[in-house]
Amino acid sequence: MRMEGESNGNGNGNVNGNGNGVVSASSNGRNHLVFAYYVTGHGFGHATRVVEVVRHLIMAGHDVHVVTAAPPFVFTSEIQSPRLFLRKVLLDCGAVQADALTVDRLASLEKYSQTAVAPRDSILATEVDWLNSIKADLVVSDVVPVACRAAADAGIRSVCVTNFSWDFIYAEYVMAAGHHHRSIVWQIAEDYSHCEFLIRLPGYCPMPAFRDVIDVPLVVRRLHKSRKEVRKELGIEEDVKLAILNFGGQPAGWKLKEEFLPSGWLCLVAAHILQETAFGKNYASNKLSGARRLRDAIILGYQLQRVAGRDICIPDWYSNAESELGLGSRSPTFQVTEKSSLMNSFTEDFEILHGDTQGLPDTLTFLKSLTELDAGYDVGKNAEKRQIRERKAAAGLFNWEEEIFVTRAPGRLDVMGGIADYSGSLVLQMPIREACHVAIQRVHPSKHRLWKHAQARQQAEGNSFTPVLQIVSYGSELSNRGPTFDMDLSDFMDGEKPISYEKANKFFAKDPSQKWAAYVAGAILVLMTELGVRFEDSISILVASSVPEGKGVSSSASVEVATMSAIAASHGLTINPRDLALLCQKVENHIVGAPCGVMDQMTSACGEANKLLAMVCQPAEVIGLVEIPGHVRFWGIDSGIKHSVGGADYGSVRIGAFMGRKIIKSIASSLLSRSLPDANGFNLDELGDDGIKLLKAEASLDYLCNLSPHRYEALYVKMLPEFMLGETFEEKYANHNDPVTVIDPKRNYGVIAPARHPIYENFRVKAFKALLTSATSDEQLTALGELLYQCHYSYSACGLGTDGTDRLVQLVQEMQHSKVSKSDEGTLFGAKITGGGSGGTVCVIGRNCLQSSQQILEVQQRYKAATGYLPFIFEGSSPGAGKFGYLKLRRRSSAKQN
Repeated sequence: MRMEGESNGNGNGNVNGNGNGVVSASSNGRNHLVFAYYVTGHGFGHATRVVEVVRHLIMAGHDVHVVTAAPPFVFTSEIQSPRLFLRKVLLDCGAVQADALTVDRLASLEKYSQTAVAPRDSILATEVDWLNSIKADLVVSDVVPVACRAAADAGIRSVCVTNFSWDFIYAEYVMAAGHHHRSIVWQIAEDYSHCEFLIRLPGYCPMPAFRDVIDVPLVVRRLHKSRKEVRKELGIEEDVKLAILNFGGQPAGWKLKEEFLPSGWLCLVAAHILQETAFGKNYASNKLSGARRLRDAIILGYQLQRVAGRDICIPDWYSNAESELGLGSRSPTFQVTEKSSLMNSFTEDFEILHGDTQGLPDTLTFLKSLTELDAGYDVGKNAEKRQIRERKAAAGLFNWEEEIFVTRAPGRLDVMGGIADYSGSLVLQMPIREACHVAIQRVHPSKHRLWKHAQARQQAEGNSFTPVLQIVSYGSELSNRGPTFDMDLSDFMDGEKPISYEKANKFFAKDPSQKWAAYVAGAILVLMTELGVRFEDSISILVASSVPEGKGVSSSASVEVATMSAIAASHGLTINPRDLALLCQKVENHIVGAPCGVMDQMTSACGEANKLLAMVCQPAEVIGLVEIPGHVRFWGIDSGIKHSVGGADYGSVRIGAFMGRKIIKSIASSLLSRSLPDANGFNLDELGDDGIKLLKAEASLDYLCNLSPHRYEALYVKMLPEFMLGETFEEKYANHNDPVTVIDPKRNYGVIAPARHPIYENFRVKAFKALLTSATSDEQLTALGELLYQCHYSYSACGLGTDGTDRLVQLVQEMQHSKVSKSDEGTLFGAKITGGGSGGTVCVIGRNCLQSSQQILEVQQRYKAATGYLPFIFEGSSPGAGKFGYLKLRRRSSAKQN
């Protein structure tokens, strides 16, 4: 069910020209739904707003159970229907007030503790039983925190409808009443985090606990008096424009000045006016847009407080909570004022001609860094020489008279699938919060700002105005590589044709400190080779990635996808995200020389925030996005052991899997030709047509994952060798038919474990996907976790485990089976090594609650105590490159003059 807000020229929608509130309900194919609507006990304002929503739900034919401490007459005076059910319960006391404008902060916190914290366990048990008893389809909260958690425990979706949340309100109270009450705020925020999305009303405060937001116009009660009657009672003439403020329970220190209002407007501040009239739209012009009407029609508390000296911001201790818990380098909420400051400082110098930052904090930070380049960025006295060099190189990279394009691509957390991707498995991948940004500019060679050594090279060769590629990569000081790279684009040509991938691989491999440039520059050669693109302009590229390298979260894929997206955008190429990912895989396979599958690039390009990308790697069919249930959360914990898909172990395991496929095909062919009569107890004459059909399919097996586990066990496992020498395999089977790996004749390869892993992993991933959408229960979480554990030990059997990743998985197991976890119904349920293995990051699944985050922190600290290394923790998600699109920027003329 979704509530949608509209305003159109006829005045129909959530708020029309007469001030009537309308909320439409969709039954999603059902004629009758059951809603559980929880309403805060703080005053009548929420209840009167909810009345109108409830009324329209009932008009649509649905049952609504209202849970509130508000008097019944608030609802029954407006709604007379057998479909309305009232249940008087106080679950949210709100603020304790001495009068309409005076809040007792300490009393409010203590009252909430008595009402909702002390009896929390019994409240949750009661609400879960009640929700199940009424067979609720959706829980709606305005804005009772515990309702969201109860819904999650009952396995029911929940939505909040509000313009403020109690975690933000109580945060201010904590600042005044003492930090020892902060646990109340944490619990409220954690409760809200179970909400699927927020329907946000105008006049909102920052609400950091909610991930997804849908903005709608005002939701108000029906008018009981006409516009004319209200103006007459108030003594307001028809030609006076009117803004009515109702913001009860707030400090009365505001001084309303005439300059705060547009000319000709009158502002009334009165707590009772909302009871008398529908405030907001009864004077608006339908000729203006919805956003403009909202802005002009009413001066709301949030807007009023943003005048000088009244800026609202999230308290520092609140916004820095994640860092305090050790869960990240900065807050996921990102201070509202800091976002605004970053955006303002950027827009003073640049204008965005295309695209949207989507409010992503890392994007705003990257844009701000662009504004600092031309001004000469001071990196500090203690900065590394290489860091100073890369900043200076970046400062001279762009021609500020020309347009700049910016793209963004995240890393990924391998939830399930991993190395089975190259065998055709279903994989489930989550784009992480950390991402790579690329800024690119194409200019005519005559306008290109060349570095001095590039100028000298062109002069020595007599090639004036030759297209040149210049790249600056931030963070080189962390990974022992050169911060800059440049080349003539003609170096990618061999006569009239692009050079071969093999030649390009050798070109970038010559200098180890420059090999990183293959991930960036390789995108240009792939576009030339695969799409026939010719590059006649010079290209400048700035790469800034926050995806840590060597941790198994696809830092390379994020660079490739961001770069390919940037080159495509700046050259007017339209490439859909799937095809773009496949092109990026060619960069990594053929130019970098790493034999990875495609899931990394596909997730970075096609993923969406807070969802798992489901893809069948045959070769790359995205079958959909899987919602992460509200009660489930994923983390990544870095082992500190550097991971690389270019490593020998990953490559040998891949070769072993392809060897196994070739041998299985050969066995199936032999069975069909009767050269292996009665093999494994099977008599060909007894198989029948269906059995022969299966054998024929297995004799031409295109992907190993298309072989089911039971067929593998029934026919092939006993015939596969545990190990096989490379030259022995080639003598018998000629080749393994993998285009990106080469068999070493003198190496002994594991076969049975690498072949078994993708066959069973494909089954595990399918089971995992089905379980995610099943009914919420401890058994569900336990089964999901068990599948992760099985995957981890299958990696180890292939030889891709490490002491570090094994230790992390063991720590999660110890946490899961501890007495504390068992008494609290458990919080962590499973863990596995990710991606290519041989180090990197471990994926952990747990219950989406505050205690889980605390246990992740404990795992982090225990790992540090045992190894001396403090793991980086990945938490959160962000959109893929396809969803982000691109930004096109231009320097403002005033900035150029300065």
